[in-house]
Amino acid sequence: MQWRSIVVGLVVLRLSVSWVLWLAFGLGPEISSGFNFHLGFNLHKLDLLFREEKEADPSAASWSQRIQDHRYDETATTCAKIGEDSPRRSYLNLFDGNKDEYVRRYTSFPDTLRVKMKDMAKEMFYFGYENYMKYAFPEDELNPIDCEGRGPDVLNPSNININDVLGNYSLTLIDTLDTLLVLGNVSEFQRAVKLVIDTVSFDKDSTVQVFEANIRYKRYLRNHPFGEVGFRDYDNELLHLAHDLAVRLLPAFENTSTGIPYPRVNLKTGVPQDGVNETCTAGAGSLLVEFGILSRLIGDSTFEWVARRAVRALWNLRSNETGLLGNVINIQTGQWVGKQSGLGAGMDSFYEYLLKSYILFGEKEDYRMFKAAYESIQNHLRRGRESCNEGEGDPPLYVNVNMFSGEIMNTWIDSLQAFFPGLQVLNGDIDDAICLHAFYYAIWKRFGALPERYNWQLKAPDVLFYPLRPELVESTYLLYQATKNPFYLHVGMDILQSLEKNAKVRCGYATLHHVVDKSKEDRMESFFLSETCKYLYLLFDEDNPLHKSDNKYIFTTEGHVVPIDKRFREKQWNDLSPCEEGELCIYSLSSVSLQCNRIPEERRYALPLKSVYMRQIDHMVGVF
Repeated sequence: MQWRSIVVGLVVLRLSVSWVLWLAFGLGPEISSGFNFHLGFNLHKLDLLFREEKEADPSAASWSQRIQDHRYDETATTCAKIGEDSPRRSYLNLFDGNKDEYVRRYTSFPDTLRVKMKDMAKEMFYFGYENYMKYAFPEDELNPIDCEGRGPDVLNPSNININDVLGNYSLTLIDTLDTLLVLGNVSEFQRAVKLVIDTVSFDKDSTVQVFEANIRYKRYLRNHPFGEVGFRDYDNELLHLAHDLAVRLLPAFENTSTGIPYPRVNLKTGVPQDGVNETCTAGAGSLLVEFGILSRLIGDSTFEWVARRAVRALWNLRSNETGLLGNVINIQTGQWVGKQSGLGAGMDSFYEYLLKSYILFGEKEDYRMFKAAYESIQNHLRRGRESCNEGEGDPPLYVNVNMFSGEIMNTWIDSLQAFFPGLQVLNGDIDDAICLHAFYYAIWKRFGALPERYNWQLKAPDVLFYPLRPELVESTYLLYQATKNPFYLHVGMDILQSLEKNAKVRCGYATLHHVVDKSKEDRMESFFLSETCKYLYLLFDEDNPLHKSDNKYIFTTEGHVVPIDKRFREKQWNDLSPCEEGELCIYSLSSVSLQCNRIPEERRYALPLKSVYMRQIDHMVGVF
């Protein structure tokens, strides 16, 4: 009995000391340590005792007003006034049973559940792919509700929503080839490649968008990072097809006084007689990766030269005041027709390809342009507190501004902007990526999808459809690779389960026409299989060959895997053109590090974003 008394006495003493520490300094152990439950009561009056005495000003600006007015009055922020790490907050945590809801939900992910989600992502891909092959091939896309194929809208040539993408050459099959390899299905990959070689021709009377044709069709399958796939009698037929398509796109670069290409070409006849002279920045300036790879594989500088000339032309037309570019330009006059500068539609992949082109080709001017563009984005588009995970103020948000003045033009962001956290990961800006990703994930949690446009002032969608886009999944995957934080596995599971619940139909997965009522449109775009399913699968597949290759690969903007190959760092020609600006020639990367910031080990298991900030973002979006 004596030893029992000693043990009980020690336990009582420890609890007493811990209680004193909690009361005095908030230094005691977490109440949930070693237990699977939390105290289920709240002492709200105690919480009120520790709140600031100053009452909230009813006339204080709302969050959206502060964003627009650049007002960051600390007394009006949506953050809790008590610091996350303060002794008083630690004391309150003891009584607040809901305080750690984010920790309880997101800080672990069993391996058995990870494997289950990997299998679910694989099944999702095959359900869409097999139904495309059964009901739609050789047409471009699958209508998953009616179980039939979809090609160009020949009865309505002005229907660019369809005709910009679909050219009557089995788009979904071509776009999906390397997803089969990612899933390890070598036999189906070989069969699909043979089908492409035997059936696909670009000699079509189809008018397509140069950008879409480039990113979705021009696949380069040499020296991929998946190991030997056992091709027999393969003679670079896919590379020849890519070359043929690129030649058919070249007329877009002719007869343009700026060097910026026309947005559309007919694959047989060239630029249409009624072709427009206006193009978006992303469409004209996001050709360099695919065109550059082709040039370096076949030893012909033409393709890289025209793509690089377009990038330089756009860059030289940026605003002298802000360093920003607009989103629509006249290719003949060089005048900006659209003066909005943002990170979403019309601009997104321009920034993406500046950095990825540098990673692939090692051309210093690409990184110089990216670095300058990123600095302008931070100076003029970014709103909110300086640090994502520290301090008070509104969470970071990137808004749409006038390229010349930097003034906010509207209060919406679009779903394509969700790619940007992934690009920030490649740039090593992990903390900011974490915050922006959390904002888009909050929108997903609220609607079970990403509306095409979301109005952050009204806390409501401006454009309600969701065509199964991959950008949020892509950023989730890249952040998980950078942090290994189980939070991102939970995000992926939420996305996967939402798609399964809300988008699955008889023969595939359908576009959501309305993210609130979940009504559907009869279309499954090719990027659902080539990107959305691919990134979901890779997120949960720890043992994938891509994850065994020392990270020596990148993804194109269409989610195609490109190895970091020394052949892409070599060219069989002299410099493509004289430096148009002196700094292009003298810029040095000697002080630049492209290493991602190391994530502290403890950050890999705690929340990537503190609970108080995660709750702040959820409240900002209207999750609760």
